[in-house]
Amino acid sequence: MQAVDLDPLAALLGDPEVMAFYPAPKTRDEASDWIARSRRSYDENGHGLWIVETHDGAFVGDCGLTWQSYNHTPVLEVGYHVRTELQGQGYATEAAGACVDLVREQLAPTLLTAIIHPENTASRRVAEKLGMTHIADDHAHPWIVRTVMGMQVDLMR
Repeated sequence: MQAVDLDPLAALLGDPEVMAFYPAPKTRDEASDWIARSRRSYDENGHGLWIVETHDGAFVGDCGLTWQSYNHTPVLEVGYHVRTELQGQGYATEAAGACVDLVREQLAPTLLTAIIHPENTASRRVAEKLGMTHIADDHAHPWIVRTVMGMQVDLMR
């Protein structure tokens, strides 16, 4: 994820449908900060968010690994956003599956989570396709109880 990705990423994160389960769509400045935070994550943790593209280079969305927390416990999370018109075509599942592979190769053994708005059934389906199950409810936010999906990722054998 780089500064040159700002235009498509700002459009993605500014889309009310893509961001329906967030408090609000992101502004262009917030999308720029999203990129900066991901780059810092790579510097500090060796991982962050990726830009997802088709084989011919068309922008699809973003996906990757970030440190989040639920109930004030830090956890590694896989997150994903896909352009509205491309949702339901398997892009999130494929990209998130690549993240699981990366975790297995470089960070295992560890718990990998997806922290999801309880009404976001599409995101939950992606997590379930990865092999995640419901492991907790996150009560850390006063405005919502989020669903925590998770799986133990072990070393490659």
